[in-house]
Amino acid sequence: MPPPRPTFRRRKLARRLRRMREAAGMSVEDAAAALDKHRNSLYRLEAGETKVDVHLARSMMDVYDHYDPDLIDDVRDTLKPRWWMKFGMRSLGYVDLETEAQEIRELGLVYIPGLLQTKPYMQAIFEADALKRTRTEFKTDVQVRMIRQRRLIDEEQPLHLFALLDESALHQTIGGPAVMREQLEHLVITAELDTVTMRVLPRKIGAHGGQTSSFTLLDFPDPEDRTILYVEYPTGSIQVEEPTEVWRAKLLFDHLLDRALSPDESVALIEQIIAEHE
Repeated sequence: MPPPRPTFRRRKLARRLRRMREAAGMSVEDAAAALDKHRNSLYRLEAGETKVDVHLARSMMDVYDHYDPDLIDDVRDTLKPRWWMKFGMRSLGYVDLETEAQEIRELGLVYIPGLLQTKPYMQAIFEADALKRTRTEFKTDVQVRMIRQRRLIDEEQPLHLFALLDESALHQTIGGPAVMREQLEHLVITAELDTVTMRVLPRKIGAHGGQTSSFTLLDFPDPEDRTILYVEYPTGSIQVEEPTEVWRAKLLFDHLLDRALSPDESVALIEQIIAEHE
C-alpha cells in the first residue's frame, strides 16, 4: 500500500519553506549543507513528505535570513492531528481537502453529494458499495460524513457548496421509497441554507458534457492556494492541481450551469418528484 498523501497543511507549509530557500538564492545542496541535512531529506521536507519540527524551522529562518513571525505557530499547527485522524483512518485525502476548503463546486450524476445526504441514504450507499466494510468501518464512515455536513451551518468557518445535480440522481430509489422521499425532502430544506446553491440538470436537455464523470472543484481561503480538482473512479481517486486541467473542469462546470435550472426551478422540480410518489 502506498504511503498516505501528506496533509494539505503540510504541503502548504512545504511550499512556503521552498520559497524561503529560493528567495535566499540557495540551492537544495547548499541549504542542506547549512542545515546539516542530506539533500534528499530536504527534498522530502519541501515536498511535504516528512514533518518539519519547530527547531528546524527556526534554523531555516536563520540560514535563509528570513524572519516569518507566523511560521513557528504554523509549524506547530501542522504537527497537530487533524480531526479525522482520531477515527483511526490512515488517509482521508478528500476529507483533508474539504476541511481546508472555503467553497466547493460538485457535479453529482448518480448520487446526491455527500454533504447533502441524509443518514439512511448514505447508509444505503455504503451497504451497496463493492468495498465491504466492517461494522466499525461502516459506523465510522457514516459518522465522518455527518461531521463534514456541519460545515454548512458553521458560523466560524462555513463551507459554501454549489451542487449541480443530474436529474437522474433524483429518480434513483436508494434505500427504498421511504428513504428516497426523505432524501428529496432534505434537499428542499438544505436548499434554503445561505451556504448552499443547488441546481438541477433536467432530463430534457439530453446529453451533456458532464455525463462521463462526477467531479469536485475545491477553492481555499488563501489566494495562493490553487483550486484542486478531485475525481473518484472505481478503484480510487485523484487530486489534480495542474492549472490547465483545472481550468478545463471549471469551464465545463460553468457550461453545465448555463444549461441547468435556476435554484428555484430546481427546488420546484424536486417537490414535483416528491408529489408524484405520494
